Amino acid sequence: MKKIIVSLLTFVLVGTSVYAAEWSAANRVPVVGKELISKNNLPAKTTFKVVNGYADNSNVSTTNVIKISTDDLEYAGNDSEVAAVIASEMGYIINGSYSKSLMRDAAKNALTTNLGSGNILATAANSDFLANKVSQDDQKEADITGIDLMMKTSYNPLAMIVVITKMPGSTWEALQGKPANTDRAMNVFDYMTYNYPTKIKAGYGCQEYRAFLEYANPIVEDRNANKKKLDKFNKEQKKNKALRAQKISQYKSTGGISGWDASYTILKSLINE
Repeated sequence: MKKIIVSLLTFVLVGTSVYAAEWSAANRVPVVGKELISKNNLPAKTTFKVVNGYADNSNVSTTNVIKISTDDLEYAGNDSEVAAVIASEMGYIINGSYSKSLMRDAAKNALTTNLGSGNILATAANSDFLANKVSQDDQKEADITGIDLMMKTSYNPLAMIVVITKMPGSTWEALQGKPANTDRAMNVFDYMTYNYPTKIKAGYGCQEYRAFLEYANPIVEDRNANKKKLDKFNKEQKKNKALRAQKISQYKSTGGISGWDASYTILKSLINE
């Protein structure tokens, strides 16, 4: 009996060591990405490519290749977390965030060219505050679009919160004792609390998620105790869900082209003419 037990333990340890040595977030991208595509009935011709540094997906509608940055994959420790990284990037694409950004840049350049860099409108359009605010809003929309995509798969969507809180946060958050990127992570948690409560109840077994819950639960309890706050929350999340469904449906119906992609294509044609 002892020999059998020892043999079983040896087999488990060896098997675990081999899996740990072979598992790689980058290597899992094609497999995980394929499931996200197939389960959501998105364009089957889409493929994935892992790249170093910034992943520019502004031309994915023509290349059908979604680039995933190694910088983001650094915070993924299992397939669900890899799915979170990919799904968030797909959220940017589905929402047309890249084309929207190009449209903004074109508008800012036009203002600066026609009004001069010292004009108050041109200065406002090129301000860091506006750029950061726009970026944060796009980021939050991409995350919750990614949640909808993950819900159709075998992956745990709460991994999105874990990946976000693993990423470097601000010094101010650290001084307050908050998990990193709490605003962004709370946006995901709120969306899931309203739209996918059973997943919230199921939970996610890791220290990062438990630490986040210590921050999030008091906020939820306070909101639930205030009817006015709760009604406002429910209204906002219902609207968010409808908008996300609309974006995904539009992306499917056009074969992988968002409304912003189409608008930017028209703008480029007008500029060229």
